[in-house]
Amino acid sequence: MMKKMSIPTSKASLVLFLCQIISALDVPLDSKLLEELSQPPTITQQSPKDYIVDPRENIVIQCEAKGKPPPSFSWTRNGTHFDIDKDAQVTMKPNSGTLVVNIMNGGKAEAYEGVYQCTARNERGAAISNNIVIRPSRSPLWTKEKLEPNHVREGDSLVLHCRPPVGLPPPIIFWMDNAFQRLPQSERVSQGLNGDLYFSNVQPEDTREDYICYARFNHTQTIQQKQPISVKVFSMDSLNDTIAANLSDTDIYGAKPVTERQPVLLTPTGSTSTKVELRGNVLLLECIAAGLPTPVIRWIKEGGELPANRTFFENFKKTLKIIDVSEADSGNYKCIARNTLGSVHHVISVTVKAAPYWITAPRNLVLSPGEDGTLICRANGNPKPSISWLANGVPIAIAPEDPSRKVDGDTIIFSHVQERSSAVYQCNASNEYGYLLANAFVNVLAEPPRILTPANKLYQVIADSPALLDCAYFGSPKPEIEWFKGVKGSILRGNEYVFHDNGTLEIPVAQKNSAGTYTCVARNELGKIQNEMQLEIKDPTMIIKQPEYKVIQRYGQVSFECIIKHDSTLLPTVTWLKNNDELPDDERFLVGKDNLTIMNVTDKDDGTYTCIVNTTLDSVSASAVLTVVARPNPPFDLELTGQLERSIDLSWIPGDENNSPITNFVIEYEDALHEPGVWHYQTEVPGTQTTAQLKLSPYVNYSFRVIAVNKIGRSQPSEPSEQYLTKSASPDENPANVQGIGSEPDNLVITWEPLKGFQSNGPGLQYKVSWRQKDVDDEWTSVIVANVSKYIVSGTPTFVPYEVKVQALNDLGYAPEPSEVIGHSGEDLPMVAPGNVQVHVINSTLAKVHWDPVPLKTVRGHLQGYKVYYWKVQSLSRRSRRHIEKKILTFRGNKTFGMLPGLEPYSSYKLNVRVVNGKGEGPASPDKVFNTPEGVPSSPSFLKITNPTLDSLTLEWGSPTHPNGVLISYTLKFQPINNTHELGPLVEIKIPANESSLILKNLNYSTRYKFYFNAQTSVGSGSQITEEAVTIMDEAMASRQVDIATQGWFIGLMCAVALLILILLIVCFIRRNKGGKYPVKEKEDAHADPEIQPMKEDDGTFGEYSDAEDHKPLKKGSRTPSDRTVKKEDSDDSLVDYGEGVNGQFNEDGSFIGQYSGKKEKEPEGNESSEAPSPVNAMNSFV
Repeated sequence: MMKKMSIPTSKASLVLFLCQIISALDVPLDSKLLEELSQPPTITQQSPKDYIVDPRENIVIQCEAKGKPPPSFSWTRNGTHFDIDKDAQVTMKPNSGTLVVNIMNGGKAEAYEGVYQCTARNERGAAISNNIVIRPSRSPLWTKEKLEPNHVREGDSLVLHCRPPVGLPPPIIFWMDNAFQRLPQSERVSQGLNGDLYFSNVQPEDTREDYICYARFNHTQTIQQKQPISVKVFSMDSLNDTIAANLSDTDIYGAKPVTERQPVLLTPTGSTSTKVELRGNVLLLECIAAGLPTPVIRWIKEGGELPANRTFFENFKKTLKIIDVSEADSGNYKCIARNTLGSVHHVISVTVKAAPYWITAPRNLVLSPGEDGTLICRANGNPKPSISWLANGVPIAIAPEDPSRKVDGDTIIFSHVQERSSAVYQCNASNEYGYLLANAFVNVLAEPPRILTPANKLYQVIADSPALLDCAYFGSPKPEIEWFKGVKGSILRGNEYVFHDNGTLEIPVAQKNSAGTYTCVARNELGKIQNEMQLEIKDPTMIIKQPEYKVIQRYGQVSFECIIKHDSTLLPTVTWLKNNDELPDDERFLVGKDNLTIMNVTDKDDGTYTCIVNTTLDSVSASAVLTVVARPNPPFDLELTGQLERSIDLSWIPGDENNSPITNFVIEYEDALHEPGVWHYQTEVPGTQTTAQLKLSPYVNYSFRVIAVNKIGRSQPSEPSEQYLTKSASPDENPANVQGIGSEPDNLVITWEPLKGFQSNGPGLQYKVSWRQKDVDDEWTSVIVANVSKYIVSGTPTFVPYEVKVQALNDLGYAPEPSEVIGHSGEDLPMVAPGNVQVHVINSTLAKVHWDPVPLKTVRGHLQGYKVYYWKVQSLSRRSRRHIEKKILTFRGNKTFGMLPGLEPYSSYKLNVRVVNGKGEGPASPDKVFNTPEGVPSSPSFLKITNPTLDSLTLEWGSPTHPNGVLISYTLKFQPINNTHELGPLVEIKIPANESSLILKNLNYSTRYKFYFNAQTSVGSGSQITEEAVTIMDEAMASRQVDIATQGWFIGLMCAVALLILILLIVCFIRRNKGGKYPVKEKEDAHADPEIQPMKEDDGTFGEYSDAEDHKPLKKGSRTPSDRTVKKEDSDDSLVDYGEGVNGQFNEDGSFIGQYSGKKEKEPEGNESSEAPSPVNAMNSFV
């Protein structure tokens, strides 16, 4: 069965298990192969060269090695054989060379100090370890000493010495107090590299008795403490007081005050010093200076620059740190200490030496019998290291002879080797600063070919990607590799293939036709072997709908799409990343099959979202950026500058614009003096501007705030600025909207809009109100009033013009001279009525009224118009009075005519006209009487059809509710309807106006008839009503029907029939709504008689016949209720068609533009629908 292996398409790499050699023979580190091949020992793990151990724990000296056969181990101590069996405290781990010295059971670590070396040996050679120096760590106690207190004058320098005990390894030094709190350090006080505490100058606050130096020995986890050191700082003032107390008044003494001093170096001493450091270590240079003021340290390298990226300053720049130093870092480094009084410098000459380091370390060499090879060992250092060779741990000069090898300095040359030439060689490179030791074996093998890649391996790659088919092999001599395709294919050659030295076959661009069986053949002089493998080519994975760039408002919802196409045999997995990291663990992120949705978006969701599609063979990805926008954050740090009496400069720092550029800033102000807590608009500036010069008004306590605006909206206001109170001044402006209007016939009310608080410009705001009669040579009359908004002048003539002005003033003076306005004193009611009132009746519902205007002097006010009062006195047809309801029409301006709409025909009316001003109405003109002519009547009030017989029907009706004239006759039209709802011939009958019933005879039995009925005056016919009725079959049937109708079973049957009829009507209604019509339409169209042709809805005549609405052409007719009566709604004209409200108006030509204020008396409403047929009739209809 094949083993399946996937090769990624992105530069698939074949893992080639190679050991490091210098020959044409590769030995893969295949576990099964290595178990079968002989191999000299190789040291795999060993303890460090300088091994410091904890004396309280067991000592473990590591030495691990591998080889075939497994190696045996031995040790030397201080250059002589270490017999482990003779020391009961020492054991060696099984199958290992690691030593364990048992200290826990009475052993002494000091007894095992020394230099140890491990040797691993098998039949093919011996490998040795480094020299391992074992030393137990030490943490000795501080030597007891008596420490004298330090008395120091203020400003002097001071060094507190630590001098820790010598430990192994050296301890870490730090200074603390009795409370185990670290002492604060600064540019003035700091710890040196040697652990001493340096004071550049002491201050009184340095006085304390608990300066304690601690030494921490990390290896043993112990801390040693020095005796506390006391420091007492004397200030000059206290010193002078002490001396003065001990001297007489005649003595003259004066201690010098604290004096400033130029820098002096505390460490290092002198002007120059030297420093040697090893390559690769950290170089630490230190300069600490005394002085007052505290000096500042600066470092330079003479003749060069400090190395970039490797230079650091520590301890307040007193320590220069250069990491990973090399010979190029050698040179002179100068530290300069400077204060205001001068400077001092010190030059440190740095020399970088080097312990040996490898240029070319020797590498294992695997050869076939008869082959040649070399071992090269090259190292460098300062000074240059010497190279020496050993063979199996023995200096090569005294090692057994091997004719195949030749030593040439740092190189060993092998020629025509044999299996006995196998050995382990050691190269030692050493100088005064250290040594390097490397093991490298020469292994001579003779092996037939082996293919290490599993047989029948399955490789899968994506089309148009490289395919790498592995054929890891081994043999000695090195085998030759050949590749074939297909069971009987020929050897592969040509540019379409790449053959790697490790046996791998590479197809740079694999196509669909590259799939198939491949065979790898390995052969040398000792044999031949082959291996087959399969290659499958898959379609690439693609993202056909990639996520797109999105801009979304905060708290919105956004979705990214990622729709993929892939090979049907591969199972893709889709992963979403944000900023190349996992999505947040947040329930707002919803990952769907083809999309990522983010709910309730916040600012932190801003970033790049990546859709990654992985299969076992390939990976594709697509990214899109999400930009979250929001209203900007409020500006901050508002600052007022350039304060003047009438202007000030405001500046601010914009807040975060939240990914939407700020378009402008809105500046608002608060007047804490007049309107505290109320913010007003001041101005606005472009979004690129962060300063504004603001105009100010006097006597205002300003605070400002700024609002940022972007496309999303406005920010929250900034915090208010500081307040700024402007000086007082006289008002700049006068009140607005000054008016003079009288409220009574003998007064003048002067009103104005008071100035706002900030407009007052100062305290004591008042107003000077002035007036005089226009066109009269009068002086101005003035009065000063408090901060109010009106003043009343009494005793004025009725409705005369006045000149009025109002001027603002405060404690500092008057505003500029105000402008004058014209007002009038109070109005009175008009004195006379309009004359020569004439009425012209236009038709039965409309009349035009004319009048002469009144003289303007008699109006005594502003002429607003004329009002026409009119009312119906009685109907000329009935001669009966009813409640009189007056109607009013108002005509604006100086009109002299108007239209009266909505009149009732054949009625008597009265009207009068009155003039109107601002005070009210004047007297009415004499009543004018006029009559309206006749009109067409309304429909008869009802129509009932009773007493059906075989051939007759009785009709009864009521006269029209509104006859609108003298009735002269009624017109009855009727026609039969057959079972298919077709209309028969139309019959018309004229009936005298005084009749109220009629018996129609000679009708067909068991036939449905439809009736149309209306009334006429001399003007014309009124609206009609309709009804239907059915004649009976015969007398016996009628009698049986009466009897049957009283039976219970018949009632149930009729209910079922009624339900059936209801269903039928619903079906008909649905068909009608869909545009269907009954065939009666075609029948009616065939009639030439215009009286029975369909008519329009607005002329109230016939249309198509429909069973659902049998009088739809009449628009208002329907089946009648059970009393078989029909009533028509009032059809009188309505004033709503001409205006609304109280005041109606007409245009210049007399057309109505006014309003009608009267309420028309509502006529009783009749039922316009006809009753559905009785069950008997219904049964007859469906016979």
